[in-house]
Amino acid sequence: RVQLVEDGGGSVQPGESLRLSCAVSGGTYSRYCMAWFRQAPGKDREGIAGIDRNGFTNYAESMQDRFAITRDDAKETLYLQINNLKPEDSGVYYCAADSHWSGSFCQPMLNRFDYWGQGVQVTVSS
Repeated sequence: RVQLVEDGGGSVQPGESLRLSCAVSGGTYSRYCMAWFRQAPGKDREGIAGIDRNGFTNYAESMQDRFAITRDDAKETLYLQINNLKPEDSGVYYCAADSHWSGSFCQPMLNRFDYWGQGVQVTVSS
C-alpha cells in the first residue's frame, strides 16, 4: 500500500522560507507523477506543481515565482521549497501521487491523483 508522509511545516513570519518534504513508501515511487497541493481555510484545495519521473515540472499559474518542486528518487522523497512566504500561503499542504501516470503532462490536477498524504500545516503570520 502506498503511503505518503509530509513534513517540514510550521509557523513562520512573512518573508521566510520553508522546505516541505514528502516521504513515499510502499510503491514504485520513481514511476509516479507527483504533485503538491494546498488548502487554505474555507477554500478549495488547489494545485501548486507537479513533477514527473524525468524531472519535468508543471506549475499552476501564479505558483511559479516562489515555489519549487523537486524529487529525489533515491530517497523516494518529494520536496517543495517555498520562498518569501506570505500570510495568504497559510493552509494545509498535501503531496499526492499518480500511480497510473502514463507519460503525459504531470499537472497538479486534483482528479488524477490516487494517493494522498495526511497534510502538513503552514502558518504565516507576523
